[in-house]
Amino acid sequence: MNTYEQKLSLLAEMIAFAIVDGKLHDREYQFLSIVAQELKVKSEDFKNLFHEELKALPIKSEQQRIQQFYRLALLMHCDGVLHEKEVIAIKQMGVNMGLNPFAIKRILKAMEESPNGMIDPEMLIEIFKEQLN
Repeated sequence: MNTYEQKLSLLAEMIAFAIVDGKLHDREYQFLSIVAQELKVKSEDFKNLFHEELKALPIKSEQQRIQQFYRLALLMHCDGVLHEKEVIAIKQMGVNMGLNPFAIKRILKAMEESPNGMIDPEMLIEIFKEQLN
């Protein structure tokens, strides 16, 4: 991640996605908080993101777009409930990021079939690479 502003933009996008089902669950908030800590976002700035709207900044690197998509997918699974709105929203967000729709579908299916809702990072990258060929 390049700038603090980009980190805030990523978190704002994740917060918007977390409430697409109409509610921010405790586990979703905890997950967002962990991501904010990993990105070294100040606690006060993180809390302010829930009350202000930031303009989304485009993610230039494909690797960073894949990473953000996976963060969103983990967020979608962390409350233990898959809402139809979340599935529709994440697919659209992935396409808007310029990611391959077939790879998106495969990733989401693999995560759904996984006992813990996670997939191996190497598998994640491999699925997107396969779709490039």
